[in-house]
Formats: sequence, structure tokens, C-alpha cells
Amino acid sequence: MGDQQAKDEEKLVAQNRKARHEYFIIETFEAGIVLTGTEIKSVRESRLNLKDGYARIENGELWLHKVHISPYDKGSYYNPDPDRSRKLLMTRHEIIRLGSKLNERGLTLVPLRMYIKNRRWAKVELALVKHKTQGDKRDSVAERDADREMARAVRRKQTDSD
Repeated sequence: MGDQQAKDEEKLVAQNRKARHEYFIIETFEAGIVLTGTEIKSVRESRLNLKDGYARIENGELWLHKVHISPYDKGSYYNPDPDRSRKLLMTRHEIIRLGSKLNERGLTLVPLRMYIKNRRWAKVELALVKHKTQGDKRDSVAERDADREMARAVRRKQTDSD
């Protein structure tokens, strides 16, 4: 049991909270990411920003754009550009399937979170999303507030009965 737990260990390094507010999440995918030596060190220190990032299929390959990975402090002048495009690793079959879904009107591919898997590999959780309108955002906020109020009522009821 302990060996299996060590194999599936994940350390969250960055999360895109804005994406869950701005978009309807249709489907999620896991992809590896190609990084240089100093970039992976910055990622392990959680020095990155996924907020404005998106992914796109170009020439049959999946690329991550506008994700800022800060230069490693102890690196030299060989540090790569912090805002460069980075290749994502998925199987050809998955990329083709994803490409056909992206051709649908209004769908985008955005990173939800980045994590280190098994203390070794940097992974990106991508989501196929559709943009929310202003009314949809209001509905989401109202639903969340109603859920909180129900949870409070349940807790009050439990403490009153004790």
C-alpha cells in the first residue's frame, strides 16, 4: 500500500483559480510539459503564474502559451525567456481527439493547475472550457452562496440537537 501511495504522490505548485470562475469546465486532461533545467527548479519553488495561460495545437503538437515561469535565482545568463511557449506532451491520439473538440465554436484549452508527480515529473492539468457570460457568473455566485447558507443551517441544526 505504501509503494502505491508513493507512486501517485502529487505536489501542487500552481493553480488557476480564475479559470473556474471565468469558464464552464467541460473536460480535463493531464499533459507532461517540456522544461529546461532552471525552469523545473523554479516550478518546484512554485514561481509561476497560470492566470493568462492557454494551450493551442500547432503542426500536430500541443503548445502552452502565456504561462510565466520566473527565472531561477541561482541560474546564470542561460535562463530561458520566462514567457516562452512550452511544448506539452500527450499522445498523438489524444491530441487529434482534442483538436476535433477544439474546432467546436467557443471552446478553449486552459491550464487549471501545475503539479509535480512522483517527486519527478512536472504535469499540467488542462481543461476544455467554454466562456461564461456575466449572467452565468452571477448564477454561480448565487448558487455558491446558497450552498454555504444550507451548510450553515445544517451545522446550526446539529449543534442545537446536541
